Amino acid sequence: MKKIVLGLIFFLSFSVSAQVKFEAKTERNSYGINENIQLVFIINNEGDNFEPPKFEGFKISGPTIFKGQDEETFYVNGKITHKRKVYTKYYYYLTPTKKGTFTIGSATIEYNGTIYKSQPIKITITDPIQLPNYQGQNPRQRQQNYDFGEGIHLVGELSTKNPHVNEPVTVIYKLYFPYNSSVSNFRNFQAPKYEDFWSQYIDMKQLRAEKGKYNGKDYGVVVLRKVILYPLEAGAKKIEPFKIDVDAEVPTGRSDWFGRLEMKTVEKSLSTGIQTINVKPLPENGKPASYTGAVGKYDFKVTPSKTTLKAGESLDLEVSVSGKGNLKLFTLPKPVVPSALEMYDPAHTENVQTPVTGMVGKISDKYTIIPQFKGKYTIKPIEFSYYDLASKSYKTIKSKEIIIDVLEGDGTAIANNQNTNKQAIQKKEVFQFNKLKTEFVSKSREDFLGSGLFYSLLLAPLLLIPIVMIARKQKEAKDADVVGNRIRQNSKLVKKYLSDAKKQMGDKVPFYMAMEKALHNFLKAKLHIETVEMSKDNIIELLQQRNASEESISQLMELMNDCEFARYAPATDIAMTNDFERAVERISELEKQLK
Repeated sequence: MKKIVLGLIFFLSFSVSAQVKFEAKTERNSYGINENIQLVFIINNEGDNFEPPKFEGFKISGPTIFKGQDEETFYVNGKITHKRKVYTKYYYYLTPTKKGTFTIGSATIEYNGTIYKSQPIKITITDPIQLPNYQGQNPRQRQQNYDFGEGIHLVGELSTKNPHVNEPVTVIYKLYFPYNSSVSNFRNFQAPKYEDFWSQYIDMKQLRAEKGKYNGKDYGVVVLRKVILYPLEAGAKKIEPFKIDVDAEVPTGRSDWFGRLEMKTVEKSLSTGIQTINVKPLPENGKPASYTGAVGKYDFKVTPSKTTLKAGESLDLEVSVSGKGNLKLFTLPKPVVPSALEMYDPAHTENVQTPVTGMVGKISDKYTIIPQFKGKYTIKPIEFSYYDLASKSYKTIKSKEIIIDVLEGDGTAIANNQNTNKQAIQKKEVFQFNKLKTEFVSKSREDFLGSGLFYSLLLAPLLLIPIVMIARKQKEAKDADVVGNRIRQNSKLVKKYLSDAKKQMGDKVPFYMAMEKALHNFLKAKLHIETVEMSKDNIIELLQQRNASEESISQLMELMNDCEFARYAPATDIAMTNDFERAVERISELEKQLK
């Protein structure tokens, strides 16, 4: 009896320890806004497909993944039994961005085909608190509480904060960093949408560090992006923050044996903050009636391709504006011609460049005009008005009067051979002949009721019943195939995570996490195993049983080891590209060998 009781106790304790537990922990529930927070997700097993929650109200760094194991000892009937207990921890470091009470939602993880969720955590962020004095601590303790990279700044420099409507504003985004630091791995660019502005990006082809000054001090500076903005209406307009993540190599405050500063690489999330521009309206006093919104410095021309032609021939009339200003944000004036001249809709062309100082170039409308009758016709002068920023006044340019001399012709419009894009206007006949051939349509038609089509549609549902039953049985058989469904699901996950890895190229941690998930799900699909069976020795043995080549097995294990190591070591874009190509090659080779 005693043995039975001890056996039950051992069985119950083993069952409880075998339960999967996934939880989230912080040191406490309340922090000052100037404190850093360590959040850790723990599963008492090796899980797959970890998905973190959203961290609203915090800047995040991580995850740092740690896998370990403990050993439990049981005494049953005088015998000692050892059981190994595996666990995985995902560390995140949070920096509050504002005060308040925030809820960090549930993270998810997969184990043995089941999805587990952690409990949400509430964290209250209060006013800044008095932090301890670290002078008496050892260097390692000081390092843990030092805000590494605090001297790095992301700034959006504006050419002006008080422009007129349609006056160009240049925004240059610069990253300043101290000389004793360096920055790399620029990623996660988040540019604002620039509402109420016409905008044009000027991306930098190559990012280079140069000397610069910030708040009167010498810094290194990298120009990340330039943007040209044209405000479309007056008032106070906000420019949303520009955000970016970088890796910064910064001094730790400690020295090595030779007196040199030790460096530490940290991830930094930077933002310019919200900026406000006060846009001034254009003056109403002196605004011409012909003004359509042009701002800048312009030249205006109206040019005919010819002034003497025959009736039925065509000429081109070009209305053009050239210069510097908001060339894409106004309409050109339209010429008015006599009714005897037939004018068609214009062909609009733009030859505009957008350097840092604003748009420059030429826009034009080209009209095709075809005279119908002999005579001399006058095209009246056209006015073009713009607001000159230099003199802060309106300017009006007036074209010259154009005389079109139309000689005799047969009245038939013929397209100009020099412009094949124009539509030829053919001479129309006033009267047309009556049709000589009569076409009759029968008045007596077959009724639908009782026709062949009627009976076909009537019997069609009955013929579909066997097809539906066969399809239903196939679906039930497919649903009952648990192993097959699991294999298909794992195959889909391989494609998904390879796609995720490709999207995360350049961002080391998520890239290699997606790569590991893709390789794990591929092996689970091909070898018909679960997560608990994913030991390296077991994988090698199963691949050998399935007649995979020794070279392919060796290359796959090497790739898995490289991916696991790369998450904790520096990695370049070239290395990530090579690892991705290796993964695709390894999967393709094993696909052929494990038929």
